[in-house]
Amino acid sequence: MDVLSAIQGRRSIRKYNSKAVEEEKLLKVLEAARLSPSARNQQEWKFIVVKDQATREKLTEAIGQPFVGEAPIILVCCGTNPESIMKCGQPRYTVDLSIATAYMILEAYEQGLGTCWLGSFDENKVKEVLGIPEKIRVVSITPLGYPEESPSPRPRKELEEIISYDKY
Repeated sequence: MDVLSAIQGRRSIRKYNSKAVEEEKLLKVLEAARLSPSARNQQEWKFIVVKDQATREKLTEAIGQPFVGEAPIILVCCGTNPESIMKCGQPRYTVDLSIATAYMILEAYEQGLGTCWLGSFDENKVKEVLGIPEKIRVVSITPLGYPEESPSPRPRKELEEIISYDKY
């Protein structure tokens, strides 16, 4: 599969079956994150792989989206240096973790796995469940597992609506 095919085929999955994710597939997803670019190649991130049933239940409650607990794995993506700001004014960790999460999601799709990028969660509750230090930021979370659904594509704007050349 080529990258554009993965981008076109990937969907946000909100129903998972209970089949365990093979370690080899999980490691490929994590390797995609490890290889993703980061500002100044600082790699100021930590990826928490949550497999334990009791912890997943507590985390799902903290997230507040019950479908997350259906997946056998929950990935929590954290920025370890939230004070670092790029020259353009953007925090490095939000950009770096967004890229890493996107790479993981695409590799998961390549492996036949489903994901759903979550940005709607109570960060403090998530930190409490997982023992994440106060200064660390949780940027994104995704369940990871075998899809129990195959959603239709969502509408996308045409290129002409989102692209301009040379000026805004």
